[in-house]
Amino acid sequence: MTQQMRVFAFDFSGPAHLSAGLWRHRDDRGPQYTSIRYWVDYARMLEQACFDGIFFADNVGYHDVYRGSVADALKDAAQIPANDPAYAIPAMAAATTHLGFGVTSSTAYDQPYATARKFTTLDHLTDGRVGWNVVTSYSDSAAKNLGTGTQLAHDDRYGRAEEFIDVALKLWEGSWEDGAVRVDAESSTYVDPERVHEINHSGEHFDVPGIFLCEPSPQRTPVIFQAGGSSRGVAVAARTAEAVFMNATSKAGLKKQVDNLRQQAAEAGRDPEHLAILQMITVISAPTDREAQQKYEEYLKLVAYDGAMARYSGWAGLDMDTFDPDVPLKHVNTNAGQTMVDIFSKMDPTKEWTPRDIAEYIGLGGTAPVIVGGPETVADELQSWMDETGIDGFNVVHAVKYQDIKDFTEHVVPELQHRGLMRTRYEGRTLRENLFGQGQSRLPQDHPGAAYSHRAAVGTA
Repeated sequence: MTQQMRVFAFDFSGPAHLSAGLWRHRDDRGPQYTSIRYWVDYARMLEQACFDGIFFADNVGYHDVYRGSVADALKDAAQIPANDPAYAIPAMAAATTHLGFGVTSSTAYDQPYATARKFTTLDHLTDGRVGWNVVTSYSDSAAKNLGTGTQLAHDDRYGRAEEFIDVALKLWEGSWEDGAVRVDAESSTYVDPERVHEINHSGEHFDVPGIFLCEPSPQRTPVIFQAGGSSRGVAVAARTAEAVFMNATSKAGLKKQVDNLRQQAAEAGRDPEHLAILQMITVISAPTDREAQQKYEEYLKLVAYDGAMARYSGWAGLDMDTFDPDVPLKHVNTNAGQTMVDIFSKMDPTKEWTPRDIAEYIGLGGTAPVIVGGPETVADELQSWMDETGIDGFNVVHAVKYQDIKDFTEHVVPELQHRGLMRTRYEGRTLRENLFGQGQSRLPQDHPGAAYSHRAAVGTA
């Protein structure tokens, strides 16, 4: 029997995310992204439907690779303009009780001490419902505007990320003991200094000798998400991630990824079931298959080719205007988003992709497969993806902002709940409990971060 699926809405704090040209649809609410009322309304809708959470992508750079300019990205709102999603989370949390929040934050240009503080603050303000999506950043524009001007090589970015995560784990798990916060007026002691420890980290990229600035939050460590699909990214996920987002183009390709990740997690000494694996999926639904198909065909007419190519060129670090649109794109090495090249050139064993194929494919929902249909058709297909690949759930992408997720909650969720494939009520109080079960708000003992818990000194790198 198929297990109960985990479901997140995948979104972006801007007018448009993955789909190209769909912001022009009459029902699209993209321009409302600057309104906190919009995000609060969104959060309430998702919680009413018993979603695990909303997952915010983010990009600290912009797409300026296609034709050597940011012009086509600007014209199609291709992930620009973009606000920082973290600032909307407390308001969304205040309007809900159970909904989780995945927030993307880069290890490339931030410092682990500041990032750890940011996520502890969010975990406090959400009552333990926040997760950190670890990304290494890929765009040269980010390096120019936030870094030294030169982007680190792909594997070097992951080397920095591994140490970044390690420092954050030491701060979250090892600096403050349980019971350090006493709030004892009689002894005039708010925090027991004997129970707060320096982490004494000295490594290749970071030196962090002192104590953490924040007291422990409900989860201590936020749920760690990761989405890297390169060999180095998978290795990092196997060691440290708790939830992994995948975006394979086929069930066969996805199953290979899932099996590989779980095997590497086991080799790292972890229980493979302590990773929740979620596939990115675009769902276009309606009361009937016919109505959904009509909607899909309407959407296709709005797809903007240049907007799609601006996105993909930025993701892959390849100016797609320099490739013959009808010649298969073989595997190439790129210092930007290696995953975005591999996803087409390697993961689907049945097809060789041309640039034109890629543009048509990513026009709706980016690289996510697209499911079109009424409630039963969509539920059948989602169940098939789970049964055939071993994933735990989905990161649901929209084509038309807000409306497609609303349609999913109204048409598909009731069918999934009727089949017992999706919860009808929340049982846990934190994001980690909702993903892994009641009583599991803290890192499991086989996670490397747990080794730092309650130690008088966490040592050096």
